[in-house]
Amino acid sequence: MLVRLLYVSRAVDTTPSAIEAILAEGREHNPACGITGVLCYGGGIFLQAIEGGRTAVSQLYNAIQRDKRHKDVELLHYEEIEERRFGGWSMGQVNLTKLNHSIVLKYSERPELDPYTVSGKVSFALLEELMATASIIGRA
Repeated sequence: MLVRLLYVSRAVDTTPSAIEAILAEGREHNPACGITGVLCYGGGIFLQAIEGGRTAVSQLYNAIQRDKRHKDVELLHYEEIEERRFGGWSMGQVNLTKLNHSIVLKYSERPELDPYTVSGKVSFALLEELMATASIIGRA
């Protein structure tokens, strides 16, 4: 059974090397677990969608909750799915600080995205728009 999980967290270390280490780890380990997804980051925030088998996604989310590189981890949305939306990415990435502010403003009260203040549905709609506008990089 396939599931999709969307969560938000705050980055403990926001240096480019720390972000790249998280992305590299995901790209290395996720394919063997059948995990696909996308990680958005910016302003000290991670917004991540992960897809795969229920057990694999649950195990990964549990590991993220224990990961010292994340704090304030909150589940935004979880659902059973019939097909993957991010199947082309072992771990795609979006740097939210480099986006056109009008895209973020479409889904937020201010031009800085804060997934803690919007619904999981709104955060997922933003990810959908990022896919439609080819803002996601790092295709596997």
